[in-house]
Amino acid sequence: MAKIVIFGEILLRLAPEGPLRFAQANCLQATHGGEEANVAVSLANFGHTVNFVSKLPKNEIGQMALGSLRRSGVETSHVTRGGDRIGLYYQERGVSQRPGRTIYDRAGSAFAGAVAKDFKWEKILDGMRWFHFSGITAALSPALAESCEAACKVAKEKGVVISCELNYRKSLWTPEQAAETMGRLCEYADLGIVSDDDAKEVFGIAPADGAHGAEAYEEVAKQLAERFKFSKTAVTLRSLPTECGRHWSAVLYDSGKFHHSRDYQMCVVDDAGSAESFTAGIIHSVLGGTAPQTTVDFAAAASCLKYGIQGEANHVSVEEVRALVKTAAAGAK
Repeated sequence: MAKIVIFGEILLRLAPEGPLRFAQANCLQATHGGEEANVAVSLANFGHTVNFVSKLPKNEIGQMALGSLRRSGVETSHVTRGGDRIGLYYQERGVSQRPGRTIYDRAGSAFAGAVAKDFKWEKILDGMRWFHFSGITAALSPALAESCEAACKVAKEKGVVISCELNYRKSLWTPEQAAETMGRLCEYADLGIVSDDDAKEVFGIAPADGAHGAEAYEEVAKQLAERFKFSKTAVTLRSLPTECGRHWSAVLYDSGKFHHSRDYQMCVVDDAGSAESFTAGIIHSVLGGTAPQTTVDFAAAASCLKYGIQGEANHVSVEEVRALVKTAAAGAK
């Protein structure tokens, strides 16, 4: 299996038990997550050697986060220690028509305060096959955006494949700020991954007026590929009728052709980490040299399974994902 580098922040998630609201909770359950950390865990579950690059405080709370990664098979030798605190977020699960709620407390975290000298990219990327980052990392500070670009430059020199998930968060920066920074960083990427909303919010790329459904996003994928010279572009599509059930599908644009996954309708146990599970599925499949249709089918199925797992990490095997793909294909009309 491949050697992969993931750059980002691991967060401590605090959540009431089950569907309780914050006001009802007498205690909060602690788990770990974060966009890049979730991608790392999924890829480790798929059998890859994954090196997570980050910064954590040198205390018991930082050690707890490292332990959670190591238990999932993720390598942590390139995690820098320092700073005063780990990033936090509080999550209230939505039920029925009541939406979920997330409150972030990550300002001033060890990772947000990281500087260029914390990451030795020549050493980190030596012998690696893949490098992945997201817009969340670039949004946390100008220094981290510069670190993303420094890593991309070294990766290009070493022939390492680069993937970028746009992952726009309005709580971190404005669309104009995101467009300026991510417009520059996306030019390094071989694989670009966006949600149906992010492409419009950041780059103003959206389906024609009145168009909807998977076919409507073919033009979005094509425009992104042409603008940034992505060799592959994936667009995830998510409808949210309620917090209990939703639809999930994706479009992959590869070598001038469009490939659509099945449209999954799911009951939701925990939607955290669903997009990251898709990203991991795409990376795993591309590294395995699978055909584009097989790639998008695998990634969408991996994400679908995550909706049924409590917590942020997608603890499923390659065999379980393939079984769902096979079942879905057998039931297709």
